[in-house]
Amino acid sequence: MKFNRWSCGVCLVLVCCAWFPTSGMAADPKPNIIFVLADDLGYGDLGCYGGSVIQTPCLDRMSAEGMRFTDFYAGSTVCAPSRCVLMTGRHLGNARVRGNAANPMHQSLLAEDVTVAEALKTAGYTTALIGKWGLGEPGTPGLPNDQGFDYFFGYLSQTHAHNYYPESLWLNREKVFLRNEVQQIGSGLGGAATKKVDYSHDLFVADALQYIRDHQAAPFFLYLALTTPHANNEARGAHGDGQEVPDYGQYADLDWPNPDKGQAAMVSRMDRDMGRIFDLLKALDLDERTLVIFSSDNGPHREGGNDLERFRPSGPFRGIKRALYEGGIRVPMIARWPGRVPEGSTSSHIGYFGDWMATACEIAGIAPPEEGLDSISFLPALTGRAGEQAKHPYLYWEFYEQGSRQAVRDGVWKAIRQPMFEGVIELYRLDLDPGEERDLASGHPEVVRSMGALMDAAHTPSANWRVRR
Repeated sequence: MKFNRWSCGVCLVLVCCAWFPTSGMAADPKPNIIFVLADDLGYGDLGCYGGSVIQTPCLDRMSAEGMRFTDFYAGSTVCAPSRCVLMTGRHLGNARVRGNAANPMHQSLLAEDVTVAEALKTAGYTTALIGKWGLGEPGTPGLPNDQGFDYFFGYLSQTHAHNYYPESLWLNREKVFLRNEVQQIGSGLGGAATKKVDYSHDLFVADALQYIRDHQAAPFFLYLALTTPHANNEARGAHGDGQEVPDYGQYADLDWPNPDKGQAAMVSRMDRDMGRIFDLLKALDLDERTLVIFSSDNGPHREGGNDLERFRPSGPFRGIKRALYEGGIRVPMIARWPGRVPEGSTSSHIGYFGDWMATACEIAGIAPPEEGLDSISFLPALTGRAGEQAKHPYLYWEFYEQGSRQAVRDGVWKAIRQPMFEGVIELYRLDLDPGEERDLASGHPEVVRSMGALMDAAHTPSANWRVRR
């Protein structure tokens, strides 16, 4: 059984009392929770985070009606480990999945892992994942339906998710075939024609809207893991445009290369669909009973041929996806919950994806799993009680590609060591240098030693994740 490690009794009562009213009023009903995760969206892609090129009116309005976090971090700088941190509440030094792996078992959750979805099910939530999973394929114990999700529609494999017009998707444990197929029409170059009808992003949004309609009577947790604006590298190789989208929308007539039109169109399409979600919540009278969180799994990419100089998707930060500089891991995070989250507010609370486990559990009035968590609820910050917000002593990341690297943030200090364990440590002071332009390591040897010790302490060895020395 997967729930033999849950605490109860006095601890559970204390958590519940912290959330539900203790007067003669009836306890508030549990809120619905929608967590929307973009794929490779940068901190600077959105207007509410300073972007000025791509139009994002719906997400900008979400920020104006809710809370914008300025110092929130993804679990990793690439997708699978970032999603593992989000789902399990463990940072990369302790996480099951610490990178994008060729071995499916190394990129799979195990039966003993407890996800946010499993936690919320114990509180009476129905649970759904629509979109990209990346934490278990057929033949592994990491399938979504074995990890707490009552319903799943989407991609199991992250590689499969690169194709926006796939021939099939997964519906729970079964493949469903779409109206997209490759037909051989001759030999040699140009001998294949593709029939493209079902754009996966549009299917996911339509399914999410229907799920909300069908589950409005009981509390639900919907994890909508979109794939936009991730690139399709295969499409780029074949057609010169890795930003695969049905049309370029309002960017069609601009004097831009097609990859740039596609990048902007994908982000604006996602923005439009966020507006559709909010419209439906209002129409169903679920608006004030639903917490919606929007974020991205890591920093922005350049794999679709899009121009980083045009969009400046990392905003004021250095680096992109696969870097542990701020541009690779600091992500947009917006929360909206009318009546609970202060309207038009900004939070500088320093948090990361692993905190979602403790936060979701506190919202649901249950205790989080007892063992192995690196998770602090950010509900106080979320609801405007910054003075009550607990803080991490530090945040930690590690990365196994490109020779490996580690990073740690401790208050205003940020350190990066490349390669892991034995490389030279770079040191930055983020309050004075958010762009990480001035390495201060030589002037602060005591801080360097402290940050190196934190990196050493945070890393737990794993047989599946080793650095070649």
